[in-house]
Amino acid sequence: MSYLEYQVKHIPVGFRKLLYVNWPVVFLVTAVSGFGFLMLYSVAGGSMDPWVNPQIQRFGLGVGVMLGMAMVPIWFWRNMAVVGYSLALALLVLVEFIGVERNGSQRWLDLGPMDLQPSELMKITLIMLLAAYYDWLPLNKVSKPQWIIVPLLFIAAPAYLVLSQPDLGTTILLVSGGGAIMFLAGVHWAYFASVIAGAVGLVTAVFQSRSTGWQMLKDYQYRRIDTFIDPTQDPLGAGYHITQAKIALGSGGWTGRGFMQGTQSRLNFLPEKHTDFIFTTLAEEFGFIGAFGLLILYTLIIIFCVQSAVTNKDRFASLVTMGVAVTFFLFFAVNMAMVMGLAPVVGVPLPLVSYGGSAMLVLMAAFGLVQSAHVHKPR
Repeated sequence: MSYLEYQVKHIPVGFRKLLYVNWPVVFLVTAVSGFGFLMLYSVAGGSMDPWVNPQIQRFGLGVGVMLGMAMVPIWFWRNMAVVGYSLALALLVLVEFIGVERNGSQRWLDLGPMDLQPSELMKITLIMLLAAYYDWLPLNKVSKPQWIIVPLLFIAAPAYLVLSQPDLGTTILLVSGGGAIMFLAGVHWAYFASVIAGAVGLVTAVFQSRSTGWQMLKDYQYRRIDTFIDPTQDPLGAGYHITQAKIALGSGGWTGRGFMQGTQSRLNFLPEKHTDFIFTTLAEEFGFIGAFGLLILYTLIIIFCVQSAVTNKDRFASLVTMGVAVTFFLFFAVNMAMVMGLAPVVGVPLPLVSYGGSAMLVLMAAFGLVQSAHVHKPR
């Protein structure tokens, strides 16, 4: 035993765990959130209210949640997987009856001081449950048909409830994140090929059902698809949002117009400039260099999470960490693709940057799971 190992071994357990925290992830998450604070300050016209102060408070609370969860052994979170998933599913059912409706969507529960979006909680509890399931299931049974049905039901139940809110973006994240866990757990590729073939058939059916008695999507969702295909069809109507977003992205150039100098956001041409379309504000004010810098920070977070997962010999911990990494990737990839016109507008916020309480706290809790897995991995 080296002198350093001897010294670490004799540090009190609580402080020793702090030494094992994946601090690069903490610093990177803080840096990304800093981008968010700057952008929220800008879109508010140089004011800390109404968005920056609440966001900073939520981030501070989120850091406490992340580090607090990091101190808890990973086996505890494994044992809590069923409880967490059941609670999130119950809250989704509750939304159907007493949920708060905004902009035509019923997604929130009014808790007084804040509104809770149960679908955000479901993103992380679904990862926990699937990781716990495949940690329990012997490897030789992973691809057996009878053992495939159970995780599919775990994914389908919340996906149906979230889609009915309606929230297509979160539904896509739930299905994609759940599928990623199944793939990483070792489910045979042939199942995924079948799902892709089925998805192609479903997309065909969606288009065929338009303006019929069995229409499968809402009218506004079809308008989003039309806008995605050709925004110029209705530049002042359904195509207005994506058109203005592209103008903001293009006008930023290499270095941007400068902090708080973005005309698209300052003159309120951008829709939802503090939530779903905040990336366009960043690109307009800081240009390609600023947008690429944010993408590098996101990529580094993914790299550190993957590195932690592949070196962890605990199957549950490894799957949870990879699941969080994949979900985090899907978050920013879908949002960026959406505002750049590479994907339909589906209402997915930019992680740690967009304004939002539930999304911020749940994501920090997800990184708390990553930290717990890292701190307590076998050494």
